[in-house]
Amino acid sequence: MRLKYYPETDSLYIDLSEKPSTESKEISEGVVLDYDDSGNLVGIDIDNASKKIELKELTLSHLPSIVHTVAA
Repeated sequence: MRLKYYPETDSLYIDLSEKPSTESKEISEGVVLDYDDSGNLVGIDIDNASKKIELKELTLSHLPSIVHTVAA
């Protein structure tokens, strides 16, 4: 899973899978869910992210994986 913030557009993309998106559905204004060809959720796109979610802190708890941090 990858989280990528684009400050120039104030959008956040949460990439849940390496599979390509084949269908997108806007579930509320500026929130789009991306699905693969099997109907599995592969990504979430959030426009005007700083107005919709708290971006200043990210807490990861008990994840069964390695966490990589890339400085902005």
